[in-house]
Amino acid sequence: MDRLDNTVRPYAWGSTTAIPQLLGVEPSGEPQAEMWMGAHPAAPSRTARGTLLQVVEADPEGELGADTVAKFGPRLPFLLKILAAGAPLSLQVHPDRRQAEEGWADEERRGIPVDAPHRNYKDTNHKPELICALTEFDGLCGFRAPAEAANLLAALGVDSLEPYVDLLRARPEEAALREVLTAVLTADREEIARTVAEAADACARLGGAHAPYADIARHYPGDPGVLAAMLLNHVRLRPGEALFLGAGVPHAYLSGLGVEIMANSDNVLRCGLTPKHVDVPELLRIVRFEAGDPAVLRPEAGADGEEVYDTPIDEFRLSRFVLSEGAAARDLTLPTPQILLCTAGVVQAGEHRLTPGQSVFVPAQEKTEISGAGTVHRATVVV
Repeated sequence: MDRLDNTVRPYAWGSTTAIPQLLGVEPSGEPQAEMWMGAHPAAPSRTARGTLLQVVEADPEGELGADTVAKFGPRLPFLLKILAAGAPLSLQVHPDRRQAEEGWADEERRGIPVDAPHRNYKDTNHKPELICALTEFDGLCGFRAPAEAANLLAALGVDSLEPYVDLLRARPEEAALREVLTAVLTADREEIARTVAEAADACARLGGAHAPYADIARHYPGDPGVLAAMLLNHVRLRPGEALFLGAGVPHAYLSGLGVEIMANSDNVLRCGLTPKHVDVPELLRIVRFEAGDPAVLRPEAGADGEEVYDTPIDEFRLSRFVLSEGAAARDLTLPTPQILLCTAGVVQAGEHRLTPGQSVFVPAQEKTEISGAGTVHRATVVV
């Protein structure tokens, strides 16, 4: 079992206080957006044996287990993060595996360096993900029904939005969403900026269901992503609730602290609300124009006090244990690799004492017990 020393990524949208408060350290004043736990080449966790990437590469079967290597190859299949949004993240989608393989091959043929800021596909993997709220957590997830989006836009009383309202009300679901999103993202930038400014003023005046979009516009004035965001469902998670985001589902996180887990990939297509690379044509090719209510997940009781977040993905499995002082130690031994992350209280994992924000990597088959008074999130795989 290895204690992990993890990198915090200072993206501009990160909270300056949430991760320091979790860790019990003084804020630096800089944004601290994501703390990565895993073996992703961009920021692998560090251990006493080297980086976790080096540890896994040196003995894949010993660290991951034969079944994991047989199913996923010789690398840790997931990436675990603590995510702290102090401002809205980019409006984005992730590709499925076939799209990622095709996109990677195309950019390789065109000679785009993997670390180039305008590169979309950093690897050949898909990137389904799960966000589990540690605090109240706001986000956007999936398309609203076109009629609902039309009503939200119509209530603003902005003349230049009327063509979008008409399209949303007149066209079949997929065509309506596709045509309006395409029109918003490809409109003349000066004209759409004026429309966004009018819409933002109206959202601030109306409040209620429009309030989240006024806040987005304050961070990204004139950005067409503000109007694109109004086509999506607004979701507010309570602590312990989660959202699963599959391939092609448009989404953005707005505020809050959460545990995020994903397939070990960094493939993102963005269309707004970001200073990073935006590729509208590629996003429009990848996004799924399907409306529906986002399914909020709550942990389901499993064996031995484990509470599991059920998802259709095998590359990761997230669960949690809420431990009480004086209770018997829990045996967490598995034939698969694990990362154990303390998110509350004080827990003992083998010889390691963990406080909030601290984590360990547990190789496959290693005898593992936890005890104490606190909460532990467990990341592993399904084989």
